[in-house]
Amino acid sequence: MSDAPKLIVFDVDGTLVDSQADIVASMGAAFADAGQPAPARTDVLGIIGLSLDQAIGKLAPQVDAEVLSRMVAAYKDAYVALRARDGAESTSPLYPGVRAMLERLKAREDVLLGVATGKSRRGLDALLEGHGLTGFFVTEQVSDFHPSKPHPSMLETCLDETGALASEAAMIGDTSYDMDMARAAKFGAVGVSWGYHPVSRLQADVVIDTIEDLPGALGRIWKGWA
Repeated sequence: MSDAPKLIVFDVDGTLVDSQADIVASMGAAFADAGQPAPARTDVLGIIGLSLDQAIGKLAPQVDAEVLSRMVAAYKDAYVALRARDGAESTSPLYPGVRAMLERLKAREDVLLGVATGKSRRGLDALLEGHGLTGFFVTEQVSDFHPSKPHPSMLETCLDETGALASEAAMIGDTSYDMDMARAAKFGAVGVSWGYHPVSRLQADVVIDTIEDLPGALGRIWKGWA
């Protein structure tokens, strides 16, 4: 087994936090701003993980670029307003056991932690601050500076910033976009069953049902690591 540090990169929405209520509400606000009927909740959950312009574009393929841009801005404003009003712990709570697992992994000298999310820089900063996780991750990749998932740009940048090897890295996520991105970057792909895509869509190397199962899943990918 290599002595190189292990890089564990997490998706955010649907993996670390349950933010579906805010996402659905903000999407409804964006569509209302453009005079469009609100999409179904199941359809909104199906596009979580994509960058916002691509996500809204899939939900509203009939709108032109100008309207799409306005909807993206309206979504961001609505999301920030909800977060400011109610706080991250209320609107996007951490899933059970997540904080303890992050602290456990961060304490290890052989582990580096990262984030790769479809959130904007502003959105991620607000979430991390709200949960007291600012500075917790050594590499943080957001939608502002990358093509949307499943393009591997986010994960390739994680490797560049940390010096880790793809063979010693894993992506943890709840959507098929996360798993496709992991494969494109040659990362291990760990799916979680508690998120927004059904397990049948994930095609992960390993699927876990609780965050406590993560070290064991990584041990299967990295041949005995624990």
